[in-house]
Amino acid sequence: MSYSIATWNVNSLRARLDHVCDWLSTHPVELLAIQETKTPDETFPEEPIKALGYHIYYCGQKAYNGVALISRTPLTSIIHALPQWNDLEKRFIAACTKDNILVVNVYVPNGRSLDSDKFNYKLTWLNQLKHYLEVAQRDFERIIVLGDFNIAPADIDVYDTQIWSDCLLVSPPEREALQAIQSLGFQDVFRAHSPNTPGFSWWDYRAGSFRRNHGLRIDLILATPALMNICTDSQVDMTPRAWPKPSDHTPVWAEFDLDRA
Repeated sequence: MSYSIATWNVNSLRARLDHVCDWLSTHPVELLAIQETKTPDETFPEEPIKALGYHIYYCGQKAYNGVALISRTPLTSIIHALPQWNDLEKRFIAACTKDNILVVNVYVPNGRSLDSDKFNYKLTWLNQLKHYLEVAQRDFERIIVLGDFNIAPADIDVYDTQIWSDCLLVSPPEREALQAIQSLGFQDVFRAHSPNTPGFSWWDYRAGSFRRNHGLRIDLILATPALMNICTDSQVDMTPRAWPKPSDHTPVWAEFDLDRA
């Protein structure tokens, strides 16, 4: 049985609702994790997505942040925040699938600048995520962590390493925090399948960045070995980035053959 999953920072679900529905109509993944929904729970636009046959679980706030899981089958054990940390920003949602896969959808803080309190918050947030995953691994062998990490893991994930040298999103402290999470056993599924392909998933709206392919790969899907061993493919779908009034991110997807588990 094939299990397909995708991540997409939609940069306002209300602005991009038609894009999400159109993409799901042509790419009927089992689960789509979205970030930056930018809508409080009471006004989440459920009906058009439900009409496509999906269940929806969300955690949002007005104008900022917000994450959601859109799943073909019901999810259980929903967690709406990183445990044991009073974070007021809605950046995390986790749930268990019917196949006992723990899916963790994250919108990692941007950090603003390397010398700001926001940057320290980003590093603290990543450390809290690492602690959560350490605990989760006691109960789950199969875990997928996906979302907008706001970190380009390596130089291949950056269109120009000289321009971006020691900048936000590529700085050594950020990369080290991501590597600490991966050291728990999480593998980057896209990079495993495409070791030499940049695979950019984000392009600035300015300066013709998408047209010139001046992008970064900051939207990731990480999986534990039990899933990595049955991951058959992972790709970036650049098509929605070329649509009218797009998000500045584009979907990244992966497929797993659960029959091989």
